[in-house]
Amino acid sequence: MKKFALVLGASGEIGHAICQSLAEEGWSIYLHYSNNKKAAETLCDTLSKSFPAQEFMLVQGDFSILTGAEMVSAQIFNVQAIIFANGQAHYSLLEDTTVEDMDALWRVHVQNPMRLTALLSEKLRKHDVSYVLFIGSIWGEAGSAGEALYATVKGAQHAFVKSYAKEAALSHIRVNAIAPGFINTSMNSHLNQEELNYILEDIPLGSIGQTIDVAEMVRFYLSGKADYVTGQIIRLNGGWYI
Repeated sequence: MKKFALVLGASGEIGHAICQSLAEEGWSIYLHYSNNKKAAETLCDTLSKSFPAQEFMLVQGDFSILTGAEMVSAQIFNVQAIIFANGQAHYSLLEDTTVEDMDALWRVHVQNPMRLTALLSEKLRKHDVSYVLFIGSIWGEAGSAGEALYATVKGAQHAFVKSYAKEAALSHIRVNAIAPGFINTSMNSHLNQEELNYILEDIPLGSIGQTIDVAEMVRFYLSGKADYVTGQIIRLNGGWYI
């Protein structure tokens, strides 16, 4: 039987890498996007040609609005894994952060992911083993000046993982998070070379993480080789925060 995964944020750089890696592992995938339809369509096209025995379907839903989770859940028929790789950073001092900013990030990173998990939990329970996996952040554990709001919602994701893992365990649902450190994506394009060098000095492995590093960790979690792991926040940061 085909195994189906829902990847939220498939149109993003990390989401794209996750979809490619899971497709190689034999997963059929719901490719979620919010606004970047073109990127999602291109990825769907590529995967469909490369893996003709599997299914790849586009799913649209805007998590910045209250009904985002309902929009997505209505398009899902069978699912064994949900990977939350969607969202965006937010750079500002707390005193410059608006209530609208707070509401939007809370909905995107916490409220709608929790609601979607609830809406799809019955479908997850139909499988002997199923997975909920968040792409969290180093800042959800370490905190970050100038990104207090982003760090807070990522910390909330981590707290949800620990709590829901206990609640869902009897339903054979594994709930975990990967907390990446510095990953080479356009989200970090605002940094100049001097700033990059400063960060690299603090990373013991002396290199920047790549999207494939995140994708391969996701692949391992969903491979069946880590099924005794639940409620964990796995740090993927080159030793930057231990």
